[in-house]
Amino acid sequence: MIETLGNQDFPGGITVKRFAAVTLAVLTFSATAAVAADSKAMNGWISDSMCGAKHAGSGSECVKKCMEGGMTPVFVDEGKKQVWTIDNPDAVKKYYGDHVAVKATADASKKSVHIDSIEAAK
Repeated sequence: MIETLGNQDFPGGITVKRFAAVTLAVLTFSATAAVAADSKAMNGWISDSMCGAKHAGSGSECVKKCMEGGMTPVFVDEGKKQVWTIDNPDAVKKYYGDHVAVKATADASKKSVHIDSIEAAK
């Protein structure tokens, strides 16, 4: 009689299906850990989506007004003056218009960052 691949056992009673499930879980967690390791430190400003880099260093008054008007927060990279959308905007609520130091995971294809931590820049 021919058994299907899923019912065969490895030594020790582990089925092929169970082995495949465990292998998939290990690979998934490994990929997640690799993404988390891509978090990097950056300095810049929290601005709004309408004015972007124009607000860099000009204070929070205009940024707060733009945010009240429906704009979304963005991160302006200090060195490159690049504007990045923030995929977790609640993380920056206390820092509108401020010069900040962040640890963030960037997605260059979407031109977005996920803010892992944020504090006022020194």
